[in-house]
Amino acid sequence: MKQIVLWLRIIRPQTLFASLCPVLVGLMVAHILNVQSTPFGRLTAVLTASCALALQILSNLINDYYDYRRGTDKQGRVGFKRALAEGTVTERAMRTACYVALACSLVLGAILCHIGGWVIVAIGITAILFAWLYTATPYSLSYLGIADIFVFLYYGVIATWGTVWLQYRTAGLTYDLSQTKPVYAGAVCGLISMCVLFINNIRDMDDDRLVGKRTIPVRFGKTAALCILGTIVALMPVFAWLAFGLSWTVAVIIPAGLLYCNVLRAQGTQYNLCLLQAGIVNLVYVVLVWLSI
Repeated sequence: MKQIVLWLRIIRPQTLFASLCPVLVGLMVAHILNVQSTPFGRLTAVLTASCALALQILSNLINDYYDYRRGTDKQGRVGFKRALAEGTVTERAMRTACYVALACSLVLGAILCHIGGWVIVAIGITAILFAWLYTATPYSLSYLGIADIFVFLYYGVIATWGTVWLQYRTAGLTYDLSQTKPVYAGAVCGLISMCVLFINNIRDMDDDRLVGKRTIPVRFGKTAALCILGTIVALMPVFAWLAFGLSWTVAVIIPAGLLYCNVLRAQGTQYNLCLLQAGIVNLVYVVLVWLSI
């Protein structure tokens, strides 16, 4: 039981809303676009959500492993504890966990590629590549300060759009590439995930600077990062309106605005609570989309 609890903590369940929510939004957008639900479509929905979760767990594990190897994660860090840094798991065990997560992602992804064709093949390959490039190379995206772009795409626009594409395929329909609703709807999830990354990077900026991790807060300072974060929050109801019109979804600005106010006041370990609140904002947005159907 202790090992189960340990590995549940290692995969960071509090972060998994970032991959699950855009899939749920995509399913609801497909419903709005009159894609009829079928048993095959519901099975595909479960596979899509499972694959998204597997990919994020893979990304989390790779991130933990290479941040530890590069000295970014240390014992007693301000953020959530990391198992390797605390000495509760071995590097070999973490590598094995990475291989297991990769295998799950490949198996689930292969099934979805069979359903969705070359579009899903492209999304799957680039998603795994992104998970690897995020931390694992000398020119990692997170160390160059450009990971925010990929977080917006893969935990937002691409995840939601790809989910809608798969639902169209299961229903035997042809997707109209001029349809922008999935893009705008997913963009809100992407912006929320960017908030998570910004909060994490603001909290860790002093430690990141020491190890050469050039995130946006490290490059431009805390004040500039908070201004950008405020802009991200302000864009959420705009994209929600573009996707769903004047509906419940624009109310996402309320929990997102409260989150931003909390980030402005946060210090030290208080940022960890803000990260949990950001996950709640994603869930609230899903509920708001459901209310707008």
